[in-house]
Amino acid sequence: MRRQVTRNKSDTTNREAAMKDVMGLMKQMGQIQARMKQAQDELAALEIEGQSGGGLVKVTLDGKGEVKRVRIDPSLAKPEEVEILEDLIIAAAADAKSKSDAAMQSKMAEVTGGMLPPGMKLF
Repeated sequence: MRRQVTRNKSDTTNREAAMKDVMGLMKQMGQIQARMKQAQDELAALEIEGQSGGGLVKVTLDGKGEVKRVRIDPSLAKPEEVEILEDLIIAAAADAKSKSDAAMQSKMAEVTGGMLPPGMKLF
């Protein structure tokens, strides 16, 4: 003898609502992915400049943190100051990198609408 399963209307309604919730979540994730891609493209096009020595040394990074340009004031090109020059370049690169990281985090927080837990980085 077969047993008949009886479903009431509220079971069907609950399943339909759950399915709509899942579909809505999937749609939201697709939108977030598209916005993240757009933000990453915008960040890649950024140029961020760091400097040290009162502007005597400047380093420009792209949005991915890669060095694009180094500019050294001609007054620093004396042979006896090479070590100081090297230290200034390192400091300028670090300055530009920290600004780049801050811009990336800010943009990603904007895109995700604060959905990431504090301290979680996407890059």
